[in-house]
Amino acid sequence: MPRRRSASRRAERTIAASGVLALATAAAVTGLAPASSSASSHREAPMTAGDPRADNTDVYAFTSPDKPDTITLVANWIPFQEPNGGPNFYPFASDARYNIKIDADGNGKPDTTYTWEFTDHIRDDADQFLYNTGVVKSLNDQTLNFRQTYSLKVTDSSGKTTTLLKDAPAAPSNVGKASMPDYASLRKQAVLPLPEGGQTFAGQASDPFFLDLRIFDLLYGGDLSETGHNTLAGYNVNTVAIQVPKKAVALKGDATRNPVIGVWSTTDRQGAAVTGKGSGDAKAKDAQGAPDKGGEASWRQVSRLGNPLVNEVVVPLKFKDAFNALSPEKDATITPVVDKVKDPIVPKLIQNIYGVPAPATPRNDLVEIFLTGICKECGPIKADLNSQRLNADVDKTKVVPAEELRLNMAIPPAAKPNRLGVLGKDLAGFPNGRRLNDDVVDIELQALEGAAQTGKIVPALAAGDAVDTPYREPGDSFPYVALPNTAAVNQADSLHPDGGVGAGLGGLVSGDGFPVVPVTAVAGGALLACAGGMALRRRRAGQV
Repeated sequence: MPRRRSASRRAERTIAASGVLALATAAAVTGLAPASSSASSHREAPMTAGDPRADNTDVYAFTSPDKPDTITLVANWIPFQEPNGGPNFYPFASDARYNIKIDADGNGKPDTTYTWEFTDHIRDDADQFLYNTGVVKSLNDQTLNFRQTYSLKVTDSSGKTTTLLKDAPAAPSNVGKASMPDYASLRKQAVLPLPEGGQTFAGQASDPFFLDLRIFDLLYGGDLSETGHNTLAGYNVNTVAIQVPKKAVALKGDATRNPVIGVWSTTDRQGAAVTGKGSGDAKAKDAQGAPDKGGEASWRQVSRLGNPLVNEVVVPLKFKDAFNALSPEKDATITPVVDKVKDPIVPKLIQNIYGVPAPATPRNDLVEIFLTGICKECGPIKADLNSQRLNADVDKTKVVPAEELRLNMAIPPAAKPNRLGVLGKDLAGFPNGRRLNDDVVDIELQALEGAAQTGKIVPALAAGDAVDTPYREPGDSFPYVALPNTAAVNQADSLHPDGGVGAGLGGLVSGDGFPVVPVTAVAGGALLACAGGMALRRRRAGQV
């Protein structure tokens, strides 16, 4: 299938041995048997699949490229938003808490927690059913019938909570060009300064995650013919983002001595009960089995996300909701986690199916990547990158293996970012934090196949899933996420995200607007044996 690309990039790439790449990180981290899933942590567990407003989809953490003395943290919720999903569209839940948590000392517990809580406002609910009743030019327009505000609070490791913002406006869902002709202006109004430096945003965005999810059609069609299609193209998500000075999240406020942090996001619901049996109990109960009486103690974590592709593709149905309720400091107490990280299933599956040799075990390199962070004293990779053990003031006796997205804030932004991050010799990218353009699916597959040990890309797997960029390119300034889509998703393959005719059945349009002739596969996409495994060779038919 033809794909949207700039004219300077190849329209198709060789795809080899990628039948289980969506399972990569998940198997490495948890080692449990695979189950059906959706992208990243989109609809990954029974409870969150039935409660999309509580469903974390992705977390990003990176040094701000235009303000390198700050870091930006982005977390997304409510997956697979069809842009035309009115009349109610996609508000944040007003009975939930949305959190981004930071662990500075490596004990698996949050030292800093940012919490967003939303409130609904309806101007006329008796005589209107519309989200907006006319053209919306400002967040305060009377024509915006439904709007949301939020409070933003920060909690330190001692439990002290400070309110940073109150009654702050969130950007609305993008209804369309007739209703919101200048949505970029509305989004700009929702970017707000913080009292002690930094800024925050809450609102809708184009989903930045990218991959081909047709892995579940018998491993890309059974013959690797179903690749190169971004399953998330055209969909939106709800985003909370915050940009703060590095000292605000560093251990003891000193980002020079203590530059490494661990990041994850969670959702809390009041009165929710989480069990390991699927969808939870009908009535919420406290830890002793008594019905909830409300108050602070009745808030419970129902969703969690650090590194991408963990819960949804590996944890069996019986344990998915329980994993979502778990705090990272408890990860190391689950025996299958550590055991299966050292002897993961995925490389064996790839060897059996595609002939690519599995790296020797034990896989202590994967323990570093996903559970401890990378440092010379942590394991075999022998590089100091992003373990909290590198912080000068950390108590190493209290550092525990924990599934977190770790970022070394001392590493400056890359002048020319590489989508493969650290594996592409770009230390500012995944798994050192995660940027919006990092190709985590391809990176994680390479890590599972031993690239972190050798320092070299595994040639047979170099093509990944042939989806290398988000549907919409991220912006150059905070909040960086792209503006939300307005075209119906069933048109996403035939419309360029900027509104022009794009990569449909009849042709391909480059990022520069030049038409590109569709790609044809050699010999109908036949599989060709190669020394490193199985490769699907394709060639371009030509380009104008």
